[in-house]
Amino acid sequence: MKDLKETVAEKLVFLRRENKLTQAELAEKLNYSDKSVSKWERGEALPDVEVLVKISRLFNVSLDYLVNENSAAASVSTPVKSLRRNHLIIASISVLTVWVIATLIFVFCQIGAGVSPWTVFVWAVPASCIVAIVFNGIWGKHWAIFLLCSLLVWSIILACYLQFLKYNLWQMFIVGVPPQVIIILWSRLKRSPASKKQKENTTETNA
Repeated sequence: MKDLKETVAEKLVFLRRENKLTQAELAEKLNYSDKSVSKWERGEALPDVEVLVKISRLFNVSLDYLVNENSAAASVSTPVKSLRRNHLIIASISVLTVWVIATLIFVFCQIGAGVSPWTVFVWAVPASCIVAIVFNGIWGKHWAIFLLCSLLVWSIILACYLQFLKYNLWQMFIVGVPPQVIIILWSRLKRSPASKKQKENTTETNA
């Protein structure tokens, strides 16, 4: 008969893989380090009750399923997949709304004023980046924020350049170098919140 650590370890590995999460992604959702998750999955440590409750809610399973070797696997569902899909749909709709607004501005200006402000679509790119950054900050991946910030910086510079194209202000692209360097350095920062270390130590003590 398996002990409690082995049972929880097997169930945790199964649930994480079923929902296509890495150890780092699961750790981020639980506000723990991936080192702790790795220990749980190897059966070297046991999550405390609070963490078990978080895991059960995250994967929509009962506590009994997590700790009972003979608990039916039929109770397992994959809410993380559905949640991800919903988040992606909501974020996509929000970004597309920016382009709908840009299209309406273009059409109304062309009909009402007889002008074709094509640069409105150029400015829609950084606006879309801002929307994407907001939603990524809420639901997205940590690494994606750096890519989106880079895209935001260069899209703003490009939009400004195209807006004043007749002046050929190519020097504006030099302005984007320092922010890009800052973003790269920022991406190199290693996240190690004190709360995660404290929780990790608590888990190891309980084990």
